[in-house]
Amino acid sequence: MAEENGPGRVTSSGLLFAASMLILIVLSLWLFGAQPWWFPTLASIHGAEFDSVFYAVLVVTGIAFIITQGMLGYFVLRYGEKGKEKAGYWHDNPKAEFFLLTGTAVILVVLVFMGQSAWIRFYFSDEPQDALQVQITAQQFMWTFHYPGADGKFGRTDLTQVSSTNQIGLVEDDPAAKDDIVSTNQMHIPINKPVTVHLRSKDVIHSFFLPNLREKQDAVPG
Repeated sequence: MAEENGPGRVTSSGLLFAASMLILIVLSLWLFGAQPWWFPTLASIHGAEFDSVFYAVLVVTGIAFIITQGMLGYFVLRYGEKGKEKAGYWHDNPKAEFFLLTGTAVILVVLVFMGQSAWIRFYFSDEPQDALQVQITAQQFMWTFHYPGADGKFGRTDLTQVSSTNQIGLVEDDPAAKDDIVSTNQMHIPINKPVTVHLRSKDVIHSFFLPNLREKQDAVPG
């Protein structure tokens, strides 16, 4: 640290640290632009709104990251020490603190509002009348997908009939179950048609995640 308010000096360690901060910033910007590890191709309409919220949060936090890391690198480079300096003491600045805290609060409130409004529009929207109904049962280590047949009705299930070949306990004698379709670990849905998913779990919490659709929901037992 420079002695009191002195000019300080550039040191080799400060130069190395500043160079490291510069490399970190450039690498972060490249990762953001090149997107080598990014979301898979979007395959849903509502997912675009979720992506826009993600980008907004990433841009805001990215700007804060560049400013703070850049200032850190600059001050370490600019104000090297000789071993005998005293650190300057600055108590506070009410005006600066007010504007910084107020600005941060406003930005966070806006980002939270954007995320909440997107979530509410998706989770509390009316279910389309022509939506395909799919019942999904999670268990260690398997997903079972149950589709209604041509009659559009799910067959009755009974826990006492669960077995290694009947994971959801589908009552085969039930007339509505005759044309039901059950698959394991692969979900098939039609293109350009809404789908309503009913999640359940047989043991612990499982995360139902469809990256291409930007959907993720926990299946909670009970």
